[in-house]
Amino acid sequence: MRVLGIETSCDETGVAVFDTARGLLAHRLHSQVDLHARYGGVVPELASRDHVRRLVPLIEEVAAASGTALADLDGIAYTEGPGLAGALLVGASVANALGMALGKPVVGIHHLEGHLLSPLLADPRPDFPFVALLVSGGHSQLYEVAGVGRYRLIGDTLDDAAGEAFDKTATLLGLPYPGGPALAKLAESGRAGVVSLPRPMIDSGDLMMSFSGLKTAVLTLIRKREAAGPLDSQARADVAAEFQRAVVDVLIAKAVAALDQTGVSRLVVAGGVGANRELRARLDVEVRKRGASVYFPELAFCTDNGAMIALAGALRLARAKAGDGAFTVRPRWELESLPAVEESSG
Repeated sequence: MRVLGIETSCDETGVAVFDTARGLLAHRLHSQVDLHARYGGVVPELASRDHVRRLVPLIEEVAAASGTALADLDGIAYTEGPGLAGALLVGASVANALGMALGKPVVGIHHLEGHLLSPLLADPRPDFPFVALLVSGGHSQLYEVAGVGRYRLIGDTLDDAAGEAFDKTATLLGLPYPGGPALAKLAESGRAGVVSLPRPMIDSGDLMMSFSGLKTAVLTLIRKREAAGPLDSQARADVAAEFQRAVVDVLIAKAVAALDQTGVSRLVVAGGVGANRELRARLDVEVRKRGASVYFPELAFCTDNGAMIALAGALRLARAKAGDGAFTVRPRWELESLPAVEESSG
């Protein structure tokens, strides 16, 4: 089965072709970082307009790169939600128009399911069941995953997610948009033990998380330091490094506890924060100490992308019907509401 995947949930236009026999054949991604940088965050209307400009040319490019005529596709998958309503509508309308024109089945994919399953694109790929640490945008969650569509939420954040805390802390440090990667880069030159920040809920005894207070602690620390004068570059790097260590400490503690609680020996990490080098390195060590295995998506598939949507689409298209032009988007959509897929091996 050969599937075209379309991702337009926020500020990246992703397109890919995935073949269940041959794997990922081609993928392309256009990031809107430069478009939104001057505003310090995503402007929904601008995001939607840019998807309109980029999507069709990217589809043509990926089709050519994969050696696939659109008529030869077995189905089309698009991100149905959650995300920005206008941005979602662009991908949904193009996907369903193609499906109607070509007489091909079309399936809407949950954006977070795409992230959660993205490590299945890697080699080796994890078998079910596994615990998933989903750290994407406004989500920091732990799921027990028994198969495609068989997700049980076992841990969540009470307020800010890790990615949000990274971005907000980067703003406090005067870093450019997007803040998360900029903060991680600055942290590389930070010194250990120079400043101290809390590890919220690390010893709470459950799998819940909270990062809003950590951001507030950074603000308090910066204000105290600036009372004696502006922070120099080294001081800012020290704060960034301690903040990153605090977030990673919490994520590792909760992920390891989730493995212990479920008795599962495989951990999957997915989402944008999953690209963080310190998290990857330290989590790999801690999980292996316990005789378990950890799986990460390739760096290119940590952020939003069409490949994860094409993969999830290939796993769900058996339930889809030929496109009739009707579609919907779901800016808000609970992952646990998805139906299970019997054949989960892909």
